[in-house]
Amino acid sequence: MYKTPSKQLSFEDFNQPLGLQMDPNNRWIKKAEFIPWNLVEKKYKKLFKGFKGQVAKPAR
Repeated sequence: MYKTPSKQLSFEDFNQPLGLQMDPNNRWIKKAEFIPWNLVEKKYKKLFKGFKGQVAKPAR
């Protein structure tokens, strides 16, 4: 079973302990912005056709 997450947090909205901030120039953040997450989510969702059982983790 798969449920689409309601809203994905942006890295600016992600609160870290001790007030640390994420660097927008980080290579992983840049790479995550490049990936078409809506398409990934759509294809991933097709793998879970059942309506029973444990809910699958989000693709992202």
